[in-house]
Amino acid sequence: MPTNARKTQNLVSLSLLLLQLQALDITTVETQLKVTQSNQHLVACNMPRKRKSDGKVSKANGSAKKQKESSVKIMANTGQSNGETAKPAYSCWLVKSEPGTRMEKGVDMKFSFDDLEASPDQTACWDGVRNYQARNFLRDQMKKDHDVFFYHSNCKEPGIVGLCKVVKEGYPDHTQFDPKDPHYDSSSPRDNPRWFMVDVKYIRPLKHFISLASLKKIHQQHAANGGPLKNLALFTKARLSVQPLTQEEWDFILTLEKK
Repeated sequence: MPTNARKTQNLVSLSLLLLQLQALDITTVETQLKVTQSNQHLVACNMPRKRKSDGKVSKANGSAKKQKESSVKIMANTGQSNGETAKPAYSCWLVKSEPGTRMEKGVDMKFSFDDLEASPDQTACWDGVRNYQARNFLRDQMKKDHDVFFYHSNCKEPGIVGLCKVVKEGYPDHTQFDPKDPHYDSSSPRDNPRWFMVDVKYIRPLKHFISLASLKKIHQQHAANGGPLKNLALFTKARLSVQPLTQEEWDFILTLEKK
């Protein structure tokens, strides 16, 4: 074969070979591209999808948001944080005081319902409470205009003698800072007082004295068969000198003064 013809044949063969190689590269690239696209599709299928705002989803999200906001408002109104139990809201109370003379560190602890009536403006501070639960009632829950039963304790015939009302809400009890007072507390700092009191005002005596004995009898009947006084704190939390009452308990006890 002539040299020129051979060169031409070689060039043609080389061209064909280059074309085959290019075709092979394109096929490989296409294959790789398909594999990549397939993998991307698999990944996309496994990823969580974002829903469109189609109304139903928005409504559900809005409902959840409203429930959360409502929960926050409830906790704010009751003073509780998440996970805490709301405190019962009371507006009626019973306070105990001794009507007879009892000396303690040279101080007479006597303070009767008559003494409250004789106080300036028929009003007195309810000081000297040194029980933490009773303190919490005085400091946190007894509010202005709340109704109060005045109860004579530690006497021949204990019981409810009259009505008074809260006229000043909780503030520091001055007796905790007085070394001469029987209720002095040397560990209570003035800038962060431990004990609190309220002011109460005389309203009126009951039409008829309601004795502890009569209340106990009714309480036992109600505890056995159901009734307003079944959980009366006077018997379930007897040691407290400041006791909460439900409105139902208050109303029922008031009916007893007419009997």
